[in-house]
Amino acid sequence: MTTATAPVPSGTPGHSTPTRSPHRWQFLRAGGVDQVVFRNGEDIARIAELDQKLWVALACPTRGIDFDARTLDLIDSDSDGRVRPPEVIAACQWACERLRSADVLLAGGGTLSLDDLDPTRAPGADLAKEGRRILDLLGKQDTHTLTLADIADRGEWLAAMRFNGDGVVTPDTADDDDTLRAVIEEAIRTHGSTPDRHESKPGLDRARAEAFMADALAMRDWYAQGDEEALLPLGARTLAAAEALRAVAPKVDDFFARCRVAAYDVQAVAALNPSPEAYDALAGHTLDASAQPIAELPLAPVTPRRALPLHGASLNPAWADAMATLARDTVGPLIGERDTLEEAQWQSLRHQLAPCEAWIAARPDNALAGLPRERIDALLAAREALLALIAEDEAAEHHNRLLTDLEKLLRLQRDLRVLLHNFVSFKAFYRREGAIFQAGTLYLDGRSCELTVQVQDTARHATLAGLAKTCLAYCDCTRQGEKMSIVAAFTAGDVDFLFVGRNGVFYDRQGRDWDATITKLIENPTSVAQAFFAPYKKFVRLIEEQVAKRAAASEAGSQAALQTLAGKVATADAPVDASASAKTPAKPGPILPTSSRIDVGTVAAIGVALGSISAVLVGIFGKFVDLGQWIPVALVGIVIAISGPSMLIAWLKLRQRSLGPILDASGWAINGRMKVNVRLGGMLSQTARVPPGAKRIAPDPYRQRHGLAGALAVTCVVGAVLLLAWRMDWLDHRLPPRLQHDPATATAPGA
Repeated sequence: MTTATAPVPSGTPGHSTPTRSPHRWQFLRAGGVDQVVFRNGEDIARIAELDQKLWVALACPTRGIDFDARTLDLIDSDSDGRVRPPEVIAACQWACERLRSADVLLAGGGTLSLDDLDPTRAPGADLAKEGRRILDLLGKQDTHTLTLADIADRGEWLAAMRFNGDGVVTPDTADDDDTLRAVIEEAIRTHGSTPDRHESKPGLDRARAEAFMADALAMRDWYAQGDEEALLPLGARTLAAAEALRAVAPKVDDFFARCRVAAYDVQAVAALNPSPEAYDALAGHTLDASAQPIAELPLAPVTPRRALPLHGASLNPAWADAMATLARDTVGPLIGERDTLEEAQWQSLRHQLAPCEAWIAARPDNALAGLPRERIDALLAAREALLALIAEDEAAEHHNRLLTDLEKLLRLQRDLRVLLHNFVSFKAFYRREGAIFQAGTLYLDGRSCELTVQVQDTARHATLAGLAKTCLAYCDCTRQGEKMSIVAAFTAGDVDFLFVGRNGVFYDRQGRDWDATITKLIENPTSVAQAFFAPYKKFVRLIEEQVAKRAAASEAGSQAALQTLAGKVATADAPVDASASAKTPAKPGPILPTSSRIDVGTVAAIGVALGSISAVLVGIFGKFVDLGQWIPVALVGIVIAISGPSMLIAWLKLRQRSLGPILDASGWAINGRMKVNVRLGGMLSQTARVPPGAKRIAPDPYRQRHGLAGALAVTCVVGAVLLLAWRMDWLDHRLPPRLQHDPATATAPGA
């Protein structure tokens, strides 16, 4: 007997490549990673030979992605909520074993022709027969194509049938057989139930049915032991006699033991009977003849006489009924009617019923112990019918298994290609066909962001996703009471107006719109051009902040001065208390000058400082002008010195911008770097643009006008250009000698 072993993926340590000729793969380069191209079914059939180091992903979650969850559950063989390469390989090989050609798996569509199933192998032949059977049941005798809807409808219909293959029978399964229905109900009552596949009705499976019948058989064997004459001296009345004796045996034994002690020593009689204090304790409560304190008293007054009254006033009222039952069912039939019971007579009763008591003690302790013998016999009579009913239901399980296999094959035929293009390679993402990890599109700040991923824990996700070197905005999305968190990558445009609290609209993959609000922002550059202007924006922002702070401080001082002045004006006409003024001597203080004067030394110091600053500026400007034709180079150098570091950092971060950390933080296991370059980033985040062919019909009536400021700016620029041209001797041949920068150069040609 040979045991089939699962194929080992190529590249697994300790295992060699299969001996057959190596498969020729084709790859494309995208995101800095070589990604396999699935050209035909042979690529899928031999996917186990593809080195897993070349797979883009090594694991993905079964939830939180735009993929059919039922298909992922069928692929996830260990049901741990994650799909890994061995499970993908097993799914591919499972499907290929049942198809004539694996090319069907690349077609997609969710429909399967019965002619595509391989009739030369048992799995394919069985599925073809089951598919034909389902089509016939659906009244589609003329078609050879199965759809997923056919399988789903068939599954619901099969589950509602009398025998649905789950191995569970309900009382309704018995139909008109009232006896069998009663047996099933009794078994469910005593041994619990198992939910049926249809509507989860309580039912009985084989394990519970066999346990139920085993208990019934044990009870029947126990009843059979009671047929011996020695066990039943009174026949059918022996059980009642034994039960009556067992009910009072401990109390009767206690009474005769007390009487024996009393006979041994008369002085013990008082101690063996209840004390007056015990009766005093009872007298303080509302008494009930069957109360526990009374039942704990002796059966009758203890005397050396050793006789137990069976009825009468001297008998403990709490035990009167039990003793009457003993006298009627046990004493009378065995030793005759009498009013009292001697100890020897009591021992005779115990001896006669000892075999019966031992038999009763051996009664099986199960859920059927309280049923009479006739009911036990009736249950066992239905044993074969019950097990046959369960077996008939179990026989339909073969069709259920084939039905599940057909569903799995149809789902793989529809979804496997999509999974391979989002797991083994990321073709769907780099061709912008919509990857399964993309949650939708976020519209915010005048652009659309297509790289959005669903997030379960924002704080935990941000810890790892920050390594992607990408500008990320975490958003809370709400819609009609539903809530969802996403992270959106801004890969193009500026990020100056992205901040926590900004609102937008998110469209998921189903086209539903959600309200989106930024809750967390991870800032990173989106382009080198943005980084070029970043230092100047920061400088302007710093100046604005400082001016705002000083303006706020000045305004606060002005407000305080105005409040003080207003207070003085308001109290100027108030009468002054002369006595208070006389009692409070004036405190000496500094003599303030009556008018503010500026010291001459201060003026001189300010003048010297301004002169020095102007001299330095003139010197710098002179040196700058002396550069001559190198002035443009100097200007470029200044710009590079200011913007160069920011641009270099941005360039380095853009080179490191990757999709991997974002997906790893969402539960994926990304095998490569999966870079997002500037070109791809410009496609994933698109800024607002007027459509081609559109035109503006009128200027903005509210645009900000810069008349004087614009004229001054133009004048400064023209002056700077003229100064540069004059310094470079470009205007000497057009200017009179006294205005020329180098007269010798201008007159040289005429010499």
